[in-house]
Amino acid sequence: MAEIYDVVIIGGGPAGLTAGLYSGRARLKTLMLEKATTGGQAATTDHIENYPGFPEGIGGFELTEKMKQQATQFGMEIHEIKPVTAIDLDGDIKVISSEDEQFRTRAVIVASGAEPRTLGVPGEAEFRGRGVSYCATCDGAFYKDKAVAVIGGGNSAAEEANFLTRFASKVYLVHRRDELRADKILQERVLGNEKVEIIWDSHLKKVLGDGKVEEIVVENKSTHERTSYQVDGVFFYIGTVPNTGFCEGLVELDDREFIITDERLQSSVPGIFACGDCRANLLKQVSVAVGEGALAAVEAEKYIEDL
Repeated sequence: MAEIYDVVIIGGGPAGLTAGLYSGRARLKTLMLEKATTGGQAATTDHIENYPGFPEGIGGFELTEKMKQQATQFGMEIHEIKPVTAIDLDGDIKVISSEDEQFRTRAVIVASGAEPRTLGVPGEAEFRGRGVSYCATCDGAFYKDKAVAVIGGGNSAAEEANFLTRFASKVYLVHRRDELRADKILQERVLGNEKVEIIWDSHLKKVLGDGKVEEIVVENKSTHERTSYQVDGVFFYIGTVPNTGFCEGLVELDDREFIITDERLQSSVPGIFACGDCRANLLKQVSVAVGEGALAAVEAEKYIEDL
């Protein structure tokens, strides 16, 4: 008979790591399944300055590594696997499957996060890894003294546009509206950065190049005039898509495929909880993910006690 865990956590970002910390402290036999390195999108963020307790800010990788150390010291196991493909029910036991492994558990905490949304314009897929990127922290250093474009107008787009000015000589910020959606302090930094030029009220239409990115074509929404800009890189920050495909047909999802839960973070299936960026919540931030991870673990403990 396969080993049965008390709690299996799917995903190793801040939500999952916090859930693991609380489950471990509750002396529950806890396993985290992660398809890559722990930390999630937060680990690729250069500088986090709105997480309480770090007035000078902290690097995303450093913060999530501390979370990992804290969770594992209370007994949480981490197992690197291929992506989870399904969750099946065997009475009160949940069976989690990847391509080549299965895990049995009494409770599941889905903390699988989200991936950057793609725009789908011509050239985006063709030049991915050759000038098209979704992570300025990962790839920004490749563009020293070069021109790049950032697509988007929210917090991530503003933060990464500012970050890229450490390397790039010019950053074009292409936004489809006539004002940014980012927090006011981030807007102030972008608007005050002489290296950033904002292209307002415009859509990216295509990415061009010969073997690598060399040019973007942008269309103004009002005039429909198209303008070309010579750039060596394009960074997309237009939202996220939840990693919830393995939950489809099992738990209730909203129209954007985020997991719907009650106020206790339980999904439509008893014993399956969700937290962090994969959940249908109003704010995708590390502090929110941490709070939800804690609550999901506490509620999972109560669920197991009631079995």
